[in-house]
Amino acid sequence: MRLALYDIYMSKILSIETSIAVCSVAIHENGELLALAELHQDNVHGSKLVPLIKSLLAEGGYSPKSLDAIAVAQGPGSYTGLRIGVSTAKGLAFAHDLPLIGLDSLDGLGARLVGQVENGSFIVPMIDARRMEVYAKVLDANGETLVPLKPVILEEGVFDELLNSGLVYFLGNANKKTEAFLNHANGRYIDKLNSAAGLGKLAYQKYVEKDFVDIAYFEPNYLKEFMVLKSKKNPLLT
Repeated sequence: MRLALYDIYMSKILSIETSIAVCSVAIHENGELLALAELHQDNVHGSKLVPLIKSLLAEGGYSPKSLDAIAVAQGPGSYTGLRIGVSTAKGLAFAHDLPLIGLDSLDGLGARLVGQVENGSFIVPMIDARRMEVYAKVLDANGETLVPLKPVILEEGVFDELLNSGLVYFLGNANKKTEAFLNHANGRYIDKLNSAAGLGKLAYQKYVEKDFVDIAYFEPNYLKEFMVLKSKKNPLLT
């Protein structure tokens, strides 16, 4: 019955992902990727995001009138990147009378591995914060949340319980410092970053369920609460 319900909803959704240095936009139809454009450069969101969107629409022969919704990664991540991405998404949604969909940046990142890892393994999308701090959450192989988003201090034993339970696939821009800190046979470090390509299926699900945000009140999730989590226990499994 759920699949039949999804079949009757046809949608083209423009997705925006600016949680990290990558400036990324995509168009999906019914959750399937149609077009993608992104820049892997620092500090370009303010000057390049809107031209990137216009270019993507023009090259694919799309117009704002052909879209059914706007989706945006709402955080956590870079303060400046999130502010620009969310502001742009709100402006487009308001100007063209389109519903706005807010998505967790780590869910979008983790979605890039769903269907590609073994059953019983774990997906841990991470976004670098500062020093030895990361934003992280734990997903199962199907992308379902096992442990919700938390700020984490990389310290001794932080992921041990998880690593001792099975294969753990880390991905995101915190991989380099995490891999240097951890030494465990079950750790796998996948070279994938936040991308609008990973937002499509999540956005489509919310579109079908009419899970939209209020444009006037929607704000990024900056998430800065590290000090309360300093512990030698595993903050992801407590």
